[in-house]
Amino acid sequence: MKPITKDMNKQNQGVGLVLEGGGLRSMFTHGILDVFLDNDIQFDCATGVSAGVLFGCNFKSRQRGRALRYNIKLVGNKEYMSWQSLWKTGDYVNERFSYHRLPYEIDPFDFKTYSDNPMPFYAVCTDIEKGEAIYQDISVGDDKCLQWMRASSSMPVFAKPVEIDGHMYLDGGIMDSIPLEFMQHKGYQRNVVIMTQPLGYRKKANHLYWPLRFMLRKYPKVATMMRDRHIMYNHELDYVTAQQAAGNAFVIYPDTRLNIGRLELQADKIRAVYEAGIKKGQEVLPKLKEFLGKND
Repeated sequence: MKPITKDMNKQNQGVGLVLEGGGLRSMFTHGILDVFLDNDIQFDCATGVSAGVLFGCNFKSRQRGRALRYNIKLVGNKEYMSWQSLWKTGDYVNERFSYHRLPYEIDPFDFKTYSDNPMPFYAVCTDIEKGEAIYQDISVGDDKCLQWMRASSSMPVFAKPVEIDGHMYLDGGIMDSIPLEFMQHKGYQRNVVIMTQPLGYRKKANHLYWPLRFMLRKYPKVATMMRDRHIMYNHELDYVTAQQAAGNAFVIYPDTRLNIGRLELQADKIRAVYEAGIKKGQEVLPKLKEFLGKND
């Protein structure tokens, strides 16, 4: 992960929100965030990784149920997510459909409410040439914002690198899967962290390094980062646990491993994971309000 320089002038800014990614596991996050919307739970800043950005943006735009709605509606639509799209375009999640037609025509994204919401929102991306995490402010909703969201969620092998302003980016989870430290260095010392793996989960080493190195031969740093990703991820799990014990983090986990793939195409599984998020959000609400009430 790229070293983060602490801004000593930005301490105790309020309570932040940290959203892990995980493809359609983040439908769990979407359910929790909808409970927050229902109960007017707000935050002073937010950051997301990959699907945490794609679904978390609807919290900032205050569009309850939007990600569930369009993912259910588009199940089986080969223009949205498909092996055919991967073969033809290099992107399993079709860029033209997902970042143009979907937010403007099929299930319009509320760019105005998103931009008017004063909560800063950061997307984590990986600069694949420098081999470091980039934390991009995407607080204003526009086409550029959508491109940063796409970059944050572009998984190696399943997506082409995204070029923005002459730099090449892929999924932020390669370098920083749980950006709690970033939020704290921004001055948000107390944070709510929504995870998409259950308590006790540990990531195992990637045994596909050599096939990945071949497939990513144009970007050797990405293959190396993928090889070492379990080390980074498990370190971040330990940090989250330590911050929770210190009272600096309110961490929300699914009760069990979510029965859904990153690129799930079954509507019943998508809905079940969302409902698990709703249930968990309602369950933790009293303790969450107590945690937020401690804010100065």
